[in-house]
Amino acid sequence: MPKERIVITGMGAVTPLGIGVSTYWEQLIRGKSGIGPIKRYEAEDWPIHLAGEVPNFDPTAFLPKKLIRTTDIFMQYALIAAAEALKDRLKDINLERVGVVLGTALGGIQSMSSSQEQLSSQGNFRLSPHTVPKMLGNIGASQVAITHGLKGPSLTVGTACSAGADAVGIASMLLNSGQADLVIAVGAESILTGLMVGGLSSAKALSLETDPEMASRPFDKERNGFVIGEGAGAVLLETLSSAEKRGVPIEAELLGYANRNDAHHVTAPEPNGEGEMACIRQALNSAGLALDQIDYINAHGTSTKLGDQVETAALKAVFGEAQAKKLAVSSTKGATGHLMGAGGVTELITCIKAIQDQVVPPTLNYRNPDPDCDLDYVPNEARSVKVNIAMSNSFGFGGQNASLIVGRFNKNAGN
Repeated sequence: MPKERIVITGMGAVTPLGIGVSTYWEQLIRGKSGIGPIKRYEAEDWPIHLAGEVPNFDPTAFLPKKLIRTTDIFMQYALIAAAEALKDRLKDINLERVGVVLGTALGGIQSMSSSQEQLSSQGNFRLSPHTVPKMLGNIGASQVAITHGLKGPSLTVGTACSAGADAVGIASMLLNSGQADLVIAVGAESILTGLMVGGLSSAKALSLETDPEMASRPFDKERNGFVIGEGAGAVLLETLSSAEKRGVPIEAELLGYANRNDAHHVTAPEPNGEGEMACIRQALNSAGLALDQIDYINAHGTSTKLGDQVETAALKAVFGEAQAKKLAVSSTKGATGHLMGAGGVTELITCIKAIQDQVVPPTLNYRNPDPDCDLDYVPNEARSVKVNIAMSNSFGFGGQNASLIVGRFNKNAGN
């Protein structure tokens, strides 16, 4: 079966910078931060006090009360982002040919944690009958399918912090294998629980800072760990022939995707960046692009010492030091924190908006250059840049690496 061109025809976002793609993007390029004191639970006695929470989240403004009662918060974020991406985009389509792929690292961890707390501390064994469905990762995709009547393939991806990016890649595979005509790819996450904060802080993965402007600072010499974020992103993918037949607006074209594993360690990246290099090269090859055709890279850039250093080294190895230093490379995690499984999709949306508006977002809180991280990280202020093609990298625990490449849609490309 010949490979079809895949285009993106809808986008949705729920982030610490606000709900909706336009709000997210406007705040991002204005240099606003969504990181602040944890409000989800009482954090005063915990070592971690900051997070990127979705601000003033009121699910009743978006979802029916019955649905809210039966869903974990990560599912609610997924539903809201998917609804934005799908709005007015399901016309003239057989819903049996529309699929869902959802990426999440930890699924309904909030419901799991609160249910266990009830069992342990209150001695109350009468849990809600919705407890188990709220915990299951795949129910997020199922809820999106049920809400919109989507009867095509439904898959859930659990590749840690690359899960959202892999959801997009797998969606493109479903389209190219002929199993669907449209696929909504969603990344969703909310892990703000004592269980996760305690585990990650014990692993020394999280920043201990109490000043929001000092906590998430990707590539900065004084970086000391990442900040937990939460939210969801959604993109609607379809074949070009489907989009043209239906007459729907095209946001961008998906040009390349790759997934590779380090096969090295369950939490640390391979120190020479070989897995990341292989992934980036494979994505470039799948897109048929030369190195100098990439205009912007949205880096994984979590603000961890080793992670940022290895990613920088990988980019220089792939592109060559001279070309790598010409690239605009920024990490939006300085503004949002680490959205885990949601980040791969929200950061892909960032790349699409950069192409559309010819502006790249900044890496916030970058003050002290690190000799081991010496690329152009677009420090602190957005920048006008000619962007036709952009890459988004997502790397996660377990040696998971994923790279996506998107470009400005050109109907005559390849002719």
